[in-house]
Amino acid sequence: MVEHVKNDLGQPIGLPVSGEFPRPTPPYTPMEGRYCSVVPLDVNRHAPGLYRAFANDTDGRNWTYLPYGPFEAEEDFELWARASCMDADPMFHTVLDHEGTPVGMASFLRIDPAAGVIEVGHIHFSPLLQRKPPSTETMFLMMRRVFDELGYRRYEWKCDALNAPSRSAAERLGFTFEGIFRQAAHYKGRNRDTAWYSILDTEWPRVRSAFEAWLSPDNFDQTGQQRHPLQARAKS
Repeated sequence: MVEHVKNDLGQPIGLPVSGEFPRPTPPYTPMEGRYCSVVPLDVNRHAPGLYRAFANDTDGRNWTYLPYGPFEAEEDFELWARASCMDADPMFHTVLDHEGTPVGMASFLRIDPAAGVIEVGHIHFSPLLQRKPPSTETMFLMMRRVFDELGYRRYEWKCDALNAPSRSAAERLGFTFEGIFRQAAHYKGRNRDTAWYSILDTEWPRVRSAFEAWLSPDNFDQTGQQRHPLQARAKS
């Protein structure tokens, strides 16, 4: 049931929306965390390191559901990055580990300040980042910017409906599944049905608390293993 109120005519209408529109455009500035930092993608500084990090994916499976790649040579990746990652939308970022080494990338895209809606996408985490605290913190830092700093109302995640790892990640991170748009796009010569997920501003306080608890040093044992999973906390 969609939340609503009734007008003077007894008709159901949407709940009032507060705040000023348009919401601010995301700043192209670093986001600093405990385990990593998420910074504007700089091709000169980051492309070589990103290419080396992505090369750890020796069979190229991380590229399957992206509309580009894999790249045969560092020069090819750099050319792509210069042509595709320098615009304001998508707004590409590089994930740096605690030593400042590039280990992944992600972007804000379909940025709609007038509606207060933004999407996260082009997520490509190298094997150096996958299933480690910095990967989760990256998503938290980007969400925190969207909701706490910019006051957006809706944060979207979309992926190929056949991309089971991406769909599992969205659910673990607290996104709500909304449905599948059939034949929504095509890439690499094949069809894409798109699965839609979102987090709303009203849900963010609960999700934020789950992230903060999971990212706490107390949640990890002496070997670095988590004591409690994020998914259970995010949906409690």
